Amino acid sequence: MTSKQRAYLKSLAAPLESTLQIGKSGLTPEVTEAVREAFNTRELLKINVLKSCMDDIRTTADILSERTASQVVQVIGKKIVLYKESRDNKKIELP
Repeated sequence: MTSKQRAYLKSLAAPLESTLQIGKSGLTPEVTEAVREAFNTRELLKINVLKSCMDDIRTTADILSERTASQVVQVIGKKIVLYKESRDNKKIELP
């Protein structure tokens, strides 16, 4: 993903509400499955990591993207933004 594409996805993600939350249990198989299911309906996900989660956020984002075959767009504060290209024709057109 180019920096221009990443910047475009960041601009699309800014107004989005968080789709999922990761709590004190951290990155469980259930959270991973919920992210996979969310990618069935959208390409861009914003995930909120709660303060009770003691895991490193950047590491969590990397592991989650690896498990779901997605790409980390941004990790900012306690938010993770992931992108996975859709197989449907409802794709986000990247520059």
